[in-house]
Amino acid sequence: MPNPQLSVVMPAYNEAGSIRRTLELAHEYLASRGKPFEVIVVADGDDGTREAAAEVGRERGSIAVLGSPGRHGKGHGVRQGIAAARGDIVGFVDADNKTPIEELDKLLPWFDERNGSYDLVIGSRALEGSLVEKRQPGYRQVGSKVFAIAMHVTTGLWEISDTQCGFKFFRAPVARDLFGRQRVDGYMFDVEILALAVGSRYRIKEVGIRWADDGDSRLALVAGNARNMVDLLKIGWRARVTERAKTLLSGGRSSI
Repeated sequence: MPNPQLSVVMPAYNEAGSIRRTLELAHEYLASRGKPFEVIVVADGDDGTREAAAEVGRERGSIAVLGSPGRHGKGHGVRQGIAAARGDIVGFVDADNKTPIEELDKLLPWFDERNGSYDLVIGSRALEGSLVEKRQPGYRQVGSKVFAIAMHVTTGLWEISDTQCGFKFFRAPVARDLFGRQRVDGYMFDVEILALAVGSRYRIKEVGIRWADDGDSRLALVAGNARNMVDLLKIGWRARVTERAKTLLSGGRSSI
């Protein structure tokens, strides 16, 4: 088999009820493009998600399945999948199909030289041209706004309008660099990756996409958000330390 042009990593935790449909839709779309591809499912949990994904792989091909029992975190799963990916363009999508796989048609052209040759192209629910077909419950929307303020203040990622959309793609060398340095296992891994990318001066393009909430949030409101805040503080601190080191190495001054 030729090396894939595109690698799609799909982290999953106890998604036995939806993984088959998501994989079938992804496979149909990717096969229709007429170019070599691979889908890498990284499935934690013990509800049969890995077995269901492996069955689709046997039926259709071009699908690999990784993962283990227990819950190791979305960041851990994506990192594991990226390490195994072989494509020229590598990215990740949600296993619950919140963003239709066809939205890749909007992202992939931005890697072309004539469109700017970006290093990362990420989906956004907050730009003109995005379409949120089904919104989160009101309390989740309020929580998201509070999170956005805390995230921007803590990390300084003011130029990124939506860090948490699970639809991000990278040039393969960029993905290997960023995920080789990424350490957060939980939901804040997206923020860490983007902070690392900004600190490395990689070129980032946000693109408005379609998105629909499925009502199945796995985030515990109190304990989960507390962990997220700790991770944000760590990410912000590391980013400031890295920037200070760069400033000192360049002979400049830092206010930190």
